[in-house]
Amino acid sequence: MKILIAALRGKILLVSLLALSALAAVFAARFGLDAGPDLPTAEEVRARYLPSEGVLLDRNGEELDRVRLSYEGRRAGWTPLSMMSPALLEAVVEAEDRRFYRHRGVDWRSALAAAAGSLGGGARRGASTITMQLVSFLLPESVPPPPGRTLGHKFDQMRLARRLEREWTKGDILEAYLNLAPFRGELEGVTAAALGIFGKAPHGVVAAEAAILAALIRAPNAPVARVGARAEALGRNLGWRLSAADLERRCREAFRRAHQLPDGSRWAPHAARILFAEWRGKGPAPGRGGAVTVRSTLDGALQRRVVEALGRRLAELAPRNVRDGAVLVVDNPSGEVLAYAGSGGDFSSARHVDGVRALRQAGSSLKPFLYALAIERRLITAASILEDAPLEIAQAGGGMYRPENYDRRFRGPVTARIALASSINIPAVRVLELTGVEPFLDRLRRMEFRGLRRADYYGPSLALGSADITLWDLTGGYRALAAGGVWTPLRLLPGGPGPGEGRRVFSPGAAFIVGDILSDRESRSYAFGLDSPLATPFQAAVKTGTSKDMRDNWCVGYSGRYTVGVWMGNFTGEPMWNVLGVTGAAPLWAEIMHDLSREDPAHRREPPPGLVARVTALPDLGITGREWFLAGTEMEVVEAAAGGPGGRILAPADGEIIAWDPDIPSDRQKVFFEARPPAADLSWELDGAAMGGAGSLLFWTPAAGAHTLLLRSADGETVDRVRFTVRGGPD
Repeated sequence: MKILIAALRGKILLVSLLALSALAAVFAARFGLDAGPDLPTAEEVRARYLPSEGVLLDRNGEELDRVRLSYEGRRAGWTPLSMMSPALLEAVVEAEDRRFYRHRGVDWRSALAAAAGSLGGGARRGASTITMQLVSFLLPESVPPPPGRTLGHKFDQMRLARRLEREWTKGDILEAYLNLAPFRGELEGVTAAALGIFGKAPHGVVAAEAAILAALIRAPNAPVARVGARAEALGRNLGWRLSAADLERRCREAFRRAHQLPDGSRWAPHAARILFAEWRGKGPAPGRGGAVTVRSTLDGALQRRVVEALGRRLAELAPRNVRDGAVLVVDNPSGEVLAYAGSGGDFSSARHVDGVRALRQAGSSLKPFLYALAIERRLITAASILEDAPLEIAQAGGGMYRPENYDRRFRGPVTARIALASSINIPAVRVLELTGVEPFLDRLRRMEFRGLRRADYYGPSLALGSADITLWDLTGGYRALAAGGVWTPLRLLPGGPGPGEGRRVFSPGAAFIVGDILSDRESRSYAFGLDSPLATPFQAAVKTGTSKDMRDNWCVGYSGRYTVGVWMGNFTGEPMWNVLGVTGAAPLWAEIMHDLSREDPAHRREPPPGLVARVTALPDLGITGREWFLAGTEMEVVEAAAGGPGGRILAPADGEIIAWDPDIPSDRQKVFFEARPPAADLSWELDGAAMGGAGSLLFWTPAAGAHTLLLRSADGETVDRVRFTVRGGPD
């Protein structure tokens, strides 16, 4: 009996407290409507709504790709009430707030019914209206979730709900609620829920689907059977004839899939990531259906063709251990990027790595900039004779640098035109000796090549591309050559270059001459033959490059309208198997350039002022042909310099340090002297002592100390001189 009386007193006390709470709420609602934090307007809520994905558009407004902007939930675009199924609206109101259209923010009848149900020991039921729930979405700091919610918070929620009803229309409240309410998994908002669960927009939701979506709001992650039962009850209350078995079957099928938004287009993921990273913090751009969109310079049709062509090429080269590649296509007049393929997608070993921005070793792809610098400074002309012969350069830290050609052959004297067009290595190193490493690096920096180090880090190897560069920077540099030596930044967003962005990096004449060399099929044939992927039926300047151990493969070139850059290799750094630039990247470059040539009628580039054309004879090479010169450097006959190929010490190199090897018997340790060309009328002299003729290799047993070696002519004149040092010796 005492227990019953205590329980009765407890219930009476609870009823009294609830009544007082209700009176307090009425008082606060009546006299404190304007108290508390400011409420946003419906327009402000729509404006600041941020979908979880951004949409990348091409230059024509077509969707190219999507990027996840927020990981707090999956939200689609904002959907207006007029674009939602009537069945969906009915089901949600029935499930969450059946007197929604009759109350003014707080449903007192539901609140009292909920209190009475709790007193009677029945199941707990909520009394929060749609408006009150919306307040908690809009001001979570003022109305925290139930575990931390106090009676005071409940009063605040009621008061704010009544204010919201006064300031917003019922339609605005229901629209915002449906766009902000959480559904299953990480889906937020009815649009994401309809797309993620049923694969359709809210306007296409039928009665059974509407009942399921409405049932999820109260318990988003409830078991299938519970969701189906609640949906069947909702349908029954609305007079819909829904089968419980059908509803449960629909739930099982829909919930079996991952609750994600449809993938959409996935043609330019790397460009999309870059552009939306730049977009963050700038606010939503106008878009379709409330989506956050960024319009790019990319050409959707070309982008798709380039991505597909890259995939095909990777499939062809897979047996030769080539798994990754990247392509960049640029419009020359504007600098706008038309295609950006950072990887081969499904064909790539690491599809998310951006090969356009990744640092890779340049190989021979930097040679055009080196020759342009030397021509501009009038250190060489296209007709200058450069020696392709063994070369040794003493290094500051000791040791010798011995560059080699890719085929390990030496061609003797060649013109600068042939050396560049055929990508012969040793002449390029000789040109770098003329320009200097630091001036060459400075010119690369003026084109904003990133990641470059100090000159002493590279030394003479910079001529052969020992620097790490990106396809983005390299393609931008070649575009500068196509633009007559003027560099401007490449751009992925529409709009011309800003004030001061353009800068001259090469003279117009030097840029023209290098472009003419790179489009010279005959000069290129010394290394690549006349029939190679580089030989296009239209005028195009092109250069390949292969890094050490065949780890990187480049082909970059330009026509009058477009510049195309291609890189192929492995993101892991593994070597390819017998793949050079002309066999790896070049065929893909040629395919894309042929595709673009349909929109770029063939035309010849006009020479700029300050150039002179001359028919030039090179008797040492047996060549006579028309050549371009900077005004003042033209020559009708070009001959090898005196003391050049006819009288030079090839080995040992000047400044070389030779170490005695203790593991080799002393009588078998030899240093050889070699002259070019070997001639009977030339002789050796070492430290003042005659050593014999230079008609063949001379082998000398090394002696410790510093030595001076002279090459003398028949009349005793010194033709060449080197100094070298031998360290160590027999015990």
